[in-house]
Amino acid sequence: MSFPNPVLKKLGFADDARVVILHMDDVGMCHASVEAYRQLLDFGLMSSAAVMVPCPWFMAATEICRQYPHADMGVHLTINSEWHNFRWSPISTADTASGMIDAEGYFYDNTKAVRENGNVHAVATELHAQIQRALAAGVDATHVDAHMGALLHSRFLGIYVQAAQQHHVPAMMFRFSAEQMLQEGMDEAGVNVGLAAIEHLENQGVPLLDAIVGMPLDKAFGDDRMDLTKQLLSDLKPGITHFLFHAAIDTPELRALAPDWQARVGDLRVFSSPELRDFIQQQGIHIIGYRQLRDVLRGE
Repeated sequence: MSFPNPVLKKLGFADDARVVILHMDDVGMCHASVEAYRQLLDFGLMSSAAVMVPCPWFMAATEICRQYPHADMGVHLTINSEWHNFRWSPISTADTASGMIDAEGYFYDNTKAVRENGNVHAVATELHAQIQRALAAGVDATHVDAHMGALLHSRFLGIYVQAAQQHHVPAMMFRFSAEQMLQEGMDEAGVNVGLAAIEHLENQGVPLLDAIVGMPLDKAFGDDRMDLTKQLLSDLKPGITHFLFHAAIDTPELRALAPDWQARVGDLRVFSSPELRDFIQQQGIHIIGYRQLRDVLRGE
């Protein structure tokens, strides 16, 4: 959308302010992600994160959330399982009729398969189950977002937004044009659904984002990502940007499961750096978390 994001004014910013959510994805996927999350909480530059409820180290992540009540943690709604020898399954069902489960008993390893096969009712039940489990484990959920964008599709976009509304939290949704949606991988049918949803949500006063920027998971950037991070941040446009990264400590487990482990270790190094904190301050970029957006949504 061309006009300024109305949420900026509600947060006390000017219409041309550059506001960023420094967001860690995939918390709880593996042990390395949990320990990186703890380190980043202690450092204090990261402003938000999201936990993967079906994954093996989910409970360890929730323990940290209970120890750090100020933590801005959302639910990384997960309906696919992308790794080769490291998999997870739905928490709400083991029924193949749900359309979420492959021949080996796990979530499909790609977003295309789950989008084509997933039963909408079953997926909605799974989303609710993941949010409920996070809340029951002591996560003060600040938002929901979608692992690998699997839910940002015409078949699932409605239930994704509904899941957020049922739990009175913002969903990671963007004030995108039709062209931007197509560039981000939305199917053509989903563009019309998305445009209608954006207009409806913004008319209701639901906080939406303006842009998404992601640190590339590419080994070529594994050793030194600081210059790249600074460039991406300096290029931010006015509005609210979801700036995502995937941090992890360097462990044998991480190296065995993730071909992109160098990028993840590099993200931890960058986002726990005083150099980056100083750069953001010098750029005049404002950092917020999803908790502020949740406060706007709830009128707090």
